[in-house]
Amino acid sequence: MGVPSSFQHWDPYPISIVSAKGAWMTDVDGRELLDLSMGFGAMLAGHLNPEVVRETKMALEQGTLFVTPSPISRNGAELLCKRFAIDQIRFANSGTEATMYAVRLAKAFTGKPAIVKMEGGYHGSYDPLTVSAKPALSEAGPAEDPHPVITPGTNPGVVFVVPFNNIDALERRFASDAASIACVIMEPVLENLGIVLPDEGYLAAVREICDRYGALLIFDEVKTGLTAGAQGAAQRIGVKPDLICLAKSIGGGLPLAAFGGRKDIMDAVADNRMAHFGTFNGNPLAMAGVRAMDRVCTPEALGEAERLNLQALNRISEIIDEYELPAHTVGFGVKGCVTWSENPVRNYRDYKATDFEIAELAWLWSLNRGIITPPGLDEQWLISLAHTQAEIDLLVEDFDQIAKALRS
Repeated sequence: MGVPSSFQHWDPYPISIVSAKGAWMTDVDGRELLDLSMGFGAMLAGHLNPEVVRETKMALEQGTLFVTPSPISRNGAELLCKRFAIDQIRFANSGTEATMYAVRLAKAFTGKPAIVKMEGGYHGSYDPLTVSAKPALSEAGPAEDPHPVITPGTNPGVVFVVPFNNIDALERRFASDAASIACVIMEPVLENLGIVLPDEGYLAAVREICDRYGALLIFDEVKTGLTAGAQGAAQRIGVKPDLICLAKSIGGGLPLAAFGGRKDIMDAVADNRMAHFGTFNGNPLAMAGVRAMDRVCTPEALGEAERLNLQALNRISEIIDEYELPAHTVGFGVKGCVTWSENPVRNYRDYKATDFEIAELAWLWSLNRGIITPPGLDEQWLISLAHTQAEIDLLVEDFDQIAKALRS
């Protein structure tokens, strides 16, 4: 398909990029394109952020890979533990690795074989976590009690699927199967269905159920992380998971992931109940990204990016109202999206009822006018530390033009 990752392909052909700086990318034809995808959050600091570049150059002069303990990786672990309020951490290289090891760790710690995930939730490519990631409704069963839909070529084991924002469904599942459930893994805010926010009190109720039935709560913050705020979504919302998975935004654009949490749970790694390996784990280049991001992602810097994002959301909402479009905006942290539905999206079934034809039209409209947003039609824009008022104005003006075209 001519791409290194399947999601990068789209018809008639994807745009090919040769360089990037700040909030802008340059394609093979020399066109300057406004990047509102920003690597799904990995480029939160902007392309070629000076601090990231400086730390990376220093790392290149010291060594790129030791495959031994190092004060460099210890320092990176201390920075992340402090920021995300976790006891201990282990590094990995991708979000898939982080969620995979977190689930394995939960099973090793509890001695239970099954997991619970949210219908429509995406957590990477580990076999159990591909179940019902975006299932066809013809296979998914009733909305209140979804059937697990298994991806061809996988061997997922026992996976229970429940709707997001439905505490009664989760309670029923635990009431019948608690003896086998090791953990609930979920994004605190779903970010592969646009942006789906948790109902007030929902995550606290999930926390209570996990505690009552002896299961671990894993928050997948691969896509939220620092894009949710200076300390991540869990602390912003005020619900503490047992384990947290991190990637993308913590590395400044360098390949990096991590999982961590309570010491008594992480002890299952230390005593080899769950062995954790990886040649490149905690390598000096990745740790350079951690150090740089820890410095640049201050509450003030992220607050300014969030202010710009909120301005974009408010201005686009006014345009939606002006032209009476069947849409609404949703935002969380520095991310935002337009959801093509008049009703709030609270779960996967709501998401499937949105107007994907208009969503695709809006995506292509922007793409043909020099603005790149993620190709999934259900992702979000991201306002990085490199975006300014000028880029916000371009985003809003572009939406105003498509609103006029839709009503002309």
